[in-house]
Amino acid sequence: MNALAKASKLSIEDVERTQEHLVKSGILIKCKSTSDAPDTVCANTSFVFYSELRGIALKSFAAAEPVRAMLRSKFKDSVLRAFVLGEDLDGTVELLVVHGQKVPDEKDMSAACQKLSVSIGRHLRVHVISSTRHAALARNDELGSKLARPCAIEIIAEGDTKAQPAIEREGLLESARKRWAALAR
Repeated sequence: MNALAKASKLSIEDVERTQEHLVKSGILIKCKSTSDAPDTVCANTSFVFYSELRGIALKSFAAAEPVRAMLRSKFKDSVLRAFVLGEDLDGTVELLVVHGQKVPDEKDMSAACQKLSVSIGRHLRVHVISSTRHAALARNDELGSKLARPCAIEIIAEGDTKAQPAIEREGLLESARKRWAALAR
């Protein structure tokens, strides 16, 4: 109880009152402890709004905010957009990171995600793709279908960081056409 009061910056009495209210409301339930420790409280997964409350937590303090803070601080020059795609049954949070001109260093990204995973207590599955590939995603692509789900949320929009959009390379035929046009002048 002391740790929860400290983390929430509330008094122990406020935490106890809030916990009792959540138990009476059916959002939390009292769980029997397996050892000699006192009983604990657990989330009531059969509560009618459980999935919505879990989604709200995922979209805010549970995953979105820590991921956003990490990407904006360490990868502000390379991350153009980012999305939380959802969470699987094991609690693994899936992320889609879209880079611009500069590609984030794979080792740095891996280390930062590992550190973040430990701090939020969730495993992360991260997909890093170019802005060109992101623009070409279709609903029948694996990532495109996940991005189209209602649970997917954009946590970094284009323009939120210093990352520059990728410069589109022109195709071989377009390049040859421009050269012929220049020679014809």
